[in-house]
Amino acid sequence: MPLTVGTVSRRDEARTARLLAMSALRISACVADAIAAGRAVVALESSVLAQGLPIPANREAATRMNAAVAQAGAIPAITAVVRGEVSLGLEGEDLERFLRRDGVRKVSSRDLAVASAQKADGATTVAASLCIAGVAGLSVFATGGIGGVHRDAPFDESADLAELARTPMVVVCAGAKSILDIPATLERLETHGVAVVGYGTDEMPGFFTRPTGHRLSARADSPEEIARIHLASRALGRPQATLVVQPPPAELAMPAELVDGAVVTALEEARRSGISGAAVTPFLLAAVERATGGHSLRTNLGLLEANARLAGEIAMELVVRGGMVDVGR
Repeated sequence: MPLTVGTVSRRDEARTARLLAMSALRISACVADAIAAGRAVVALESSVLAQGLPIPANREAATRMNAAVAQAGAIPAITAVVRGEVSLGLEGEDLERFLRRDGVRKVSSRDLAVASAQKADGATTVAASLCIAGVAGLSVFATGGIGGVHRDAPFDESADLAELARTPMVVVCAGAKSILDIPATLERLETHGVAVVGYGTDEMPGFFTRPTGHRLSARADSPEEIARIHLASRALGRPQATLVVQPPPAELAMPAELVDGAVVTALEEARRSGISGAAVTPFLLAAVERATGGHSLRTNLGLLEANARLAGEIAMELVVRGGMVDVGR
């Protein structure tokens, strides 16, 4: 279909808006050079480091994720708000401060402007990370698990879902976090028009667990196939993410009954303790870790590394096909 004048104008407006937004970003020299050279870059979140994982496991996670992306041939770029600067590429002493959790707040998409204006340090969730990476025009993001619909509060829906619906990136994860309602989350993703593609699986993984019984409508078995799917989505002008769900490594996966029992107990404990809002997820993950004798922590580290590696491989495939940085967004 030929482009009309109106279509070209809208694309020019979108490009101008993105360039203006990029001027508000602090991009590390390494990441900026990679973007300028058209190299593969993978965005990573920082909330898992500053809130999701305990010390010193958070440092191990950062090391393993960065190394996995690099081993695939891509450049890792951790997103964050650093003393008020919305940043792509968290390194050096700034990263050390986040790993120490020195006054670092949890920042979702709604909180980016507030954290920026208040000159705060903010560790970015999936939603906020997608905002930052999308502004920079990146095409691939890796995390552990996305947010979704909560088990005992269907009205409590993560902002991750809304951002997935309006950010055209490949997002690699191990499914929704185990504390969530998986079928309800899948329904919301369908409503939002987000394609969920199982990598090497026909079922939605359960974060800590591999089989869940929830069938997916799409499957891919190679990074090349994922890249083709995403580029086909972009060619159609689809604004949604391509959500790639990969089961945790087989040797680290946990029995579903063990995880479900731990989650139910943790939810009851959270209610008794009056835990609510953004504090719920880290509280529940810590409670599940205690209940499983640390097994869930080992699984979490393994799946974060595996997802980062797959994201790096997909990013490399997109570079080959000329679709790594979407300048027309």
